Amino acid sequence: MDVEGAAYRPKPMNCPGHICIYQSHQRSYRDLPIRYAEFGAVYRYERSGVLHGMMRVRASRRTMRTSSGTPEQVPLEIERLLDLCDEMLKTFGYPYSIELATRPDKALGSPEVWTQAENTLADGLNKRGQAFTFDLGGGAFYGPKLDFKLIDAIGRKWQGPTVQLDFNLPERFGLEYTGADNTPHRPIMLHRVLVDRWSGSSVG
Repeated sequence: MDVEGAAYRPKPMNCPGHICIYQSHQRSYRDLPIRYAEFGAVYRYERSGVLHGMMRVRASRRTMRTSSGTPEQVPLEIERLLDLCDEMLKTFGYPYSIELATRPDKALGSPEVWTQAENTLADGLNKRGQAFTFDLGGGAFYGPKLDFKLIDAIGRKWQGPTVQLDFNLPERFGLEYTGADNTPHRPIMLHRVLVDRWSGSSVG
């Protein structure tokens, strides 16, 4: 598409590529969790009025990771991701707060599935004794998320890492693994973005 005279090919997220890799082979419960990570390019149409320095741009590279696992593996995967985000932010010396972003008005999946996903994320935080607040309606269309808000020297909050719990994309893409009972089961997916790197406002 053409945006203000520059040619763009939108690629709003990297996880569909990870899904294609998962689908390239038959998977067993013994293989899970399966984790894919990349420092991948993302291109989004952001209107000129909302572009903001290096914080909100049309082209960026992000440390995207997905993890697909059984329901029993999800709590440990969440714990590992929370550890990673905490280690990274402490390394750079950032204080932060966490917001649990819940089901938006336009969302995939039933309210019951969303409630289960939101409770799973909340349980992971409560288990650690981690304080958090709710961002009601602030979730992605495919699942709730934990937003890490970096706090700068004058108290402003900036979007940092995110951890997203996703029951819906595995369902819509038909992801399966063979369980211990030798029947197909649906995995649960976790998305994690740790950092973004700005790569300009035009596509080379």
